[in-house]
Amino acid sequence: MTRFVTSGQRGFSFIGFLFVAAVLAVTGVVVAQIIPTAIEYQAVLKAAQKASEGNTVVEVRSIFDKAAAIDNISSVSGKDIDVTKENDKVVVSFAYQREIHLAGPAYLTMKYAGRSK
Repeated sequence: MTRFVTSGQRGFSFIGFLFVAAVLAVTGVVVAQIIPTAIEYQAVLKAAQKASEGNTVVEVRSIFDKAAAIDNISSVSGKDIDVTKENDKVVVSFAYQREIHLAGPAYLTMKYAGRSK
């Protein structure tokens, strides 16, 4: 006597595929909006490091503003940075936040902070 063994189908259903595709699409859109803010944060760090070479508060803010203009930084300006001295060395620190609109009343808020070395 011969037996026929049937096995269930394997893999995604069409509904499962649509669900996974929708989740990946939404994640991709959010990541695509986050990446420019992360790049801008790196530019702000670089500008703060460059500005810490100044000697006076006015000079430090001017150097930061020039670097911000070159790197197209819009979140922070020279008046927003804090300039202090630690062990006879100028330290530039900053903090700001960026909001990304997700849907309806939902926003993704990212808080960035840093300082020169």
